[in-house]
Amino acid sequence: MADHTSATDEGEAGGDEAGDDGTATPEIDLPGEAFDAVLDALDDLDPGDPLRFEGFSVARDGEGAYALVENSPPKPLTERELHEALAERAPAVTDWYTFERVVGEFGPRRAFLRWIEDADGETVAARYAALAAGIERAWGELKITATVTDRGERRYDVRHADDAGVPVDELDAHEDPLDARELVTYDEKGRYRPLKTAPSLAGGWVFPDLGPRDLYETVETIYPATVANWHREREGELDVTHWRETMERQSGIYGVVKTWDRGEGYEHVNWVAEACCDDSQCLKRREWEYDDETDLDVDGGDGVFPCREPCSVVVSAARKWTRLESEQPRTYEFELTPSEKEQVEDIIDAVADGRTDEIREADTKEGANRYRARFLRAKLFDDEGNLGGVPTEPDEE
Repeated sequence: MADHTSATDEGEAGGDEAGDDGTATPEIDLPGEAFDAVLDALDDLDPGDPLRFEGFSVARDGEGAYALVENSPPKPLTERELHEALAERAPAVTDWYTFERVVGEFGPRRAFLRWIEDADGETVAARYAALAAGIERAWGELKITATVTDRGERRYDVRHADDAGVPVDELDAHEDPLDARELVTYDEKGRYRPLKTAPSLAGGWVFPDLGPRDLYETVETIYPATVANWHREREGELDVTHWRETMERQSGIYGVVKTWDRGEGYEHVNWVAEACCDDSQCLKRREWEYDDETDLDVDGGDGVFPCREPCSVVVSAARKWTRLESEQPRTYEFELTPSEKEQVEDIIDAVADGRTDEIREADTKEGANRYRARFLRAKLFDDEGNLGGVPTEPDEE
């Protein structure tokens, strides 16, 4: 027997009233395919079993007669009368058709599409009124706008949040979700983006008219696995792999990171998380810690989708830091004025925060100003590039 769980069973209730803000529910025509889907669903049910919609249900007896139940005894109906009755209730029927037939099986895609329009918290009437005006949701750097057609079909506009309000004809329009693979490869300066959830997504494009399935594919192409992990977390099924477990399974050239955990605490992992997992560096919300029993001291961020384990960027960086941190500290002596010391600090901060391009050439008040940095280099570096003329003297192999 086919699954006949209705939208009502997933948390909706209500009728055909206007939305909460007084906006009227739009006029919806009942598409033939939606009515045919109702008949097919009834065929899959045992006689008398109801097919539930918001506010009413429909059933068919063993002799093929239909009945509609709506706060009153069942009304026997012919197929034509059933069509007329459902046409009068087209918003509820098309809502059922969208999620039961167009979207389909329960899982990340269905949960995500329902979340966009708050289908588990609002009535059909309220949602259709809101969809008529456009429901906007943020997902990372994406702005998703959901609307409904006069046939109850969902359509979605996906673009960079910075392009909100820009007319479609002023953006590079796309239809195929796979086009997103090219859009996410480089940032706005043409630099390769190794981390797809970094807040460096370039704008200037739009997917202006996607259906439900294509919307899901587009979002998952731009931010891989984010919807799936978001859904797992909502269902209480997110499997988190913490730092120690992740590092212990590294092998080959990455096996060296195992040597960084020497039973000397986990301050080094705090440094890694602060460097790589801050909201300014990644849009995911870090859920992994040092191990099952030891939380890191660094905040995990505020992203809507979770990070369930140290990613390849973190592991690769940790490999380099493992080697660097194995060096023994040395004492170097340099003479710096107080302002020069502050300037070195300003330069490190600007590079770490990715602000160097924001510092204007004429703004010499900024310590990381290019001319001030060049002046400091000219003053303090010798011909071999040694700060203060002091050689580094690397450790002997």
